[in-house]
Amino acid sequence: MPLAAKQRQKTAPTRQAITLKGSTKLVTEFFKYAANTILFQRGVYPSDDFQMVKKYGQTVLITQDAALEAYLDKILKQIQRWLLTGSITQLVLAIISKDTRTPLERWVFDINLVQTEGEEGTDAKEAVSNKPEEEIQAEIRSILKQIVSSVTFLPIIDEPTVFNILAYTSQSAEVPADEWVDTDPLAIEAGKSQQVKLRSFSTDVHRIEAMVAYRYEGS
Repeated sequence: MPLAAKQRQKTAPTRQAITLKGSTKLVTEFFKYAANTILFQRGVYPSDDFQMVKKYGQTVLITQDAALEAYLDKILKQIQRWLLTGSITQLVLAIISKDTRTPLERWVFDINLVQTEGEEGTDAKEAVSNKPEEEIQAEIRSILKQIVSSVTFLPIIDEPTVFNILAYTSQSAEVPADEWVDTDPLAIEAGKSQQVKLRSFSTDVHRIEAMVAYRYEGS
C-alpha cells in the first residue's frame, strides 16, 4: 500500500494578548519618550544633552543628562504603580518661565482605563487586549511626530525655562508624601491660552488622549 507523506500545516503566529501589566509598560514607555521629545523640541535642555536612539521604528531623542534621567525614572516608576491600580487620570508636563514662573505650555495626557462591553465590574487586573502591538506603536509614532512638528505652530520660547510634571490621581491613590506634594495646576489664563488637540493612542486596556495648551498674548 503506498504511503502519502503528511503535509505540514502552516499555523498562524499566536498573537500575544496585552494584559494590564503589559499595557502599563507600553504607556509608561510612551510617557518617557514623549517627555524627552518635548524637553528637546521646546529647548528646555540643550540639544547636546540628548542622543538619538531607535524606538517605535523611528529615531527618537533621549536625555544623556544623568540628573534628568534619574528624575524622570523616579517619576515614571510611580506613574507605573498608579497605572496598575487605575488611580491616575491625567499627566501634565508644564513648561514654565525660569525667571517669572509664568506657565508657558501645558502638555496634557488624559489617561482612561478602557472597559470593553460586558466587562463592567470586572477586576482591572483581568483586562486583556488582542490589539496588535505594531498598531499601537504606529499610533504612538503619530503622536511623537506631532510633538516634533509642534514647532511650526507653537510660539518661539526665547527665555530660560524649567518644567514640572503634575499627576492627577483618584482620592484613593497611594501618594508617597516625600516625593509628591499638592501644587498649583500651573494653568494658563483663559484669555491668553490656545489649545491644540493631538492624536490619541489606545492599547485597548488604556486610552491616552493628548493636547497642548500654550500662552498666546496675541498682537
